[in-house]
Amino acid sequence: MSDISAEQIWTSELNALPQVQEGFDRSKTIRFYDTTLRDGEQSVGVCFTPDEKFEIACKLSAMGVSRIESGFPRVSPEDTEAVRRILAAQLDAEIWGFARCVQADIDAHLELGTQYLLIEISTSDLKMEAYGFSREKVLERVTGSVRHALDNGIERVNFFAVDATRSDLDFLRSVYSAAIEAGAREISVVDTIGACAPEAAAYLIRQVRSWVGDDIVVHWHGHNDFGLATAAAIAAVRAGADFVQGTINGMGERAGNADICEVALALQLLYQVPVALDLAQAREVSKLVQRCGGYTVDGWKPVVGEYLYTRESGAVASQFHIPAAIEPYSAAIVAAQRRIVLGKKSGLASIALKLQDLGLQVDEERHAAILNDVKVQATAAQRLLSDAEFRAIVAQHA
Repeated sequence: MSDISAEQIWTSELNALPQVQEGFDRSKTIRFYDTTLRDGEQSVGVCFTPDEKFEIACKLSAMGVSRIESGFPRVSPEDTEAVRRILAAQLDAEIWGFARCVQADIDAHLELGTQYLLIEISTSDLKMEAYGFSREKVLERVTGSVRHALDNGIERVNFFAVDATRSDLDFLRSVYSAAIEAGAREISVVDTIGACAPEAAAYLIRQVRSWVGDDIVVHWHGHNDFGLATAAAIAAVRAGADFVQGTINGMGERAGNADICEVALALQLLYQVPVALDLAQAREVSKLVQRCGGYTVDGWKPVVGEYLYTRESGAVASQFHIPAAIEPYSAAIVAAQRRIVLGKKSGLASIALKLQDLGLQVDEERHAAILNDVKVQATAAQRLLSDAEFRAIVAQHA
């Protein structure tokens, strides 16, 4: 969705190699299914209020997220209220509900008027043993749940195979087939424990696509336990996935989910794959979710980190006038502000730029003395200096 020009992207020419770019179907736009309000809230200590969930949903829709998972109403009255409000808002994004293969879960959404429903059950032997399920019971529940949802007013069902990446492939195929025969038109390939390498994710997506055909919408849902969630999502897209499921800031249980903004950035800028997401709104949405969730992401986090376009190092500051020399893509793409800050690692170029930024006039021969005072004060304080502190130092050298 973002209007990004080639002049704003300064990545390696090696990315143009055929072996890097081949395999993607660029005739289709990759879309995102956001599960911040459900899977993201599983982050330890996070608890969104209904008002916060509603506000986040509105921002996600405005950013171009195609589908928003509204929540799991049977969790609490607050979750029920959040789902009700989000459905009533008539947002541009499709609003999907989440349910287990349990009739009461489905009925809770039917009562609220949910039209689109993701229905889950575990398909790996390990998970089935933990829940006390047999393979026969799983197949029975999948068929019964999908049919119950569609027979009672749900318009579209996505079957979500929990722990798909650790499932026996023959059984996984049987479960997907059962869901589709019961009426599901979409399926999710789920790396619940984040245990799948990108190459393995691609292999599994290709296998699943060969089983279900081209008419079934295929989703990839991955976690970040090995720091490879973005890479795995990209591999899944290359292999034929239509949707990537994930969260804002990559939040979620354990190491979190795939970060939809990171995936969108990489697909669009590194692989020229069209995506349905406005990256210019990513930082605003990230800040909202951080505030509502009561946490702060690392300043160096891709796409949304506070310090991505902030320069302290004097060596880097000396190149500040040529963004392509020190950045892989323009700050304008993610609506970030480029700025110079002062600290222990600042140099003469940092002083000159900060003086210019603040509109201060100081003879060049005094810059070295000002820099020395900045370094001494910042080192003693073990932090960056504020503009007010810098102004005070400059005043001493006036």
